[in-house]
Amino acid sequence: MGGKFGLTEILLILGVVLLLFGGRKIPELMKGLGTGIKEFKNAAKDGEHEANNPKKAQEENKL
Repeated sequence: MGGKFGLTEILLILGVVLLLFGGRKIPELMKGLGTGIKEFKNAAKDGEHEANNPKKAQEENKL
């Protein structure tokens, strides 16, 4: 239990996912995951911008 995944464990997990969701749902799941990651990165970038420039961020929010 060192926390490392080997080839066997990864193949087993992929097999279970394929059985649970089927081949047609996996692309939809991956697309949703990609969209979620993209939105998270944008929100983190906006939050960083506001943290570095609080006055400018307040002015932008008023508009």
